[in-house]
Amino acid sequence: MRGVVFDGTRVQVVDDLEVRDPGPGEVQVEIAAAGLCHSDLSVIDGTIPFPAPVVLGHEGAGVVAAVGPGVGHVAPGDHVALSTLANCGACADCDRGRPTMCRKAIGMPRQPFSRAGRPLHQFASNSAFAERTVVKAVQAVKIPDDIPLTSAALIGCGVLTGVGAVLNRAKVDRGDTVVVIGTGGIGLNVLQGARIAAASTVVAVDTNPAKEETARRFGATHFLPSTKAVREILPTGADHVFECVGHTGLVREAVGLLDRHGQAILLGMTAPTAEASFAPAAMFLDKSILGCRYGSSRPQRDIALYSDLYRDGRLLLDELVTETYPVEDFAKAADDAHQGRVARGVLVF
Repeated sequence: MRGVVFDGTRVQVVDDLEVRDPGPGEVQVEIAAAGLCHSDLSVIDGTIPFPAPVVLGHEGAGVVAAVGPGVGHVAPGDHVALSTLANCGACADCDRGRPTMCRKAIGMPRQPFSRAGRPLHQFASNSAFAERTVVKAVQAVKIPDDIPLTSAALIGCGVLTGVGAVLNRAKVDRGDTVVVIGTGGIGLNVLQGARIAAASTVVAVDTNPAKEETARRFGATHFLPSTKAVREILPTGADHVFECVGHTGLVREAVGLLDRHGQAILLGMTAPTAEASFAPAAMFLDKSILGCRYGSSRPQRDIALYSDLYRDGRLLLDELVTETYPVEDFAKAADDAHQGRVARGVLVF
């Protein structure tokens, strides 16, 4: 079968990939569509260290092909969106409703794939850039059949991360003020999360003026090319500032834009050794800096919620898909994503 493989040096679209059958508590999914996220590119450029060879992709949707023993919530033929969260469901963090903190879900890549007899790693417990993948049952979330799979694919990463950061981590309330730095795939979902939460003023910041129309469609009330003019709109600062780029200088600016009792939420992925600085004295005004893993989400609950919001017209999914590409055009999709030409490019099989 076809798939996108990174061998530690280069990326290839191969046609001789194999995946094993699902075991107990596992689901095999035939992938229909998979979004290309910057995290995939970050594995390729080394920003996210990951063992190779690895089958890339982590934002996908498809149709259940087979289930292993003990799986009852999905069956062959069901449409599912995939999460990257292979949480165990039994540890203290899972039991407290914090599956993103499950220690068994992080840093333990499996090897369900093989090529010419050699095992390949699975990226983010998912590997959606393959015609078929095997995931833990908890990662396969049933969705209504009327949601296009090219749109549903984006729920599993960009939507869970961006909208979840607003609703679950920052807990933006009605009338709050929000600044979103960076309007890529994650930033756009932060914008629509702020709109869903009924924030009063939502300022989008991006150096690319071509992104203004899309940013406003998703929820921005204002659009700026830099953070310099934010104080003209919000003289006392913002209640919530989301840094969605992964730039240490912008982390400092995010902290500097906070009002009293404000929160800076860090979503952009920096290099593992990168350091950011800020003035600690300002933090005594009850300001906070929050990390956020995967939108602090509970995928089985949140994906169902976001599916309902989409069907009600409140959550935009179709509008996130700028371009679709056959998997063989991965190089073009990656270049378009790297150059910022798309909100989200989606690979289709």
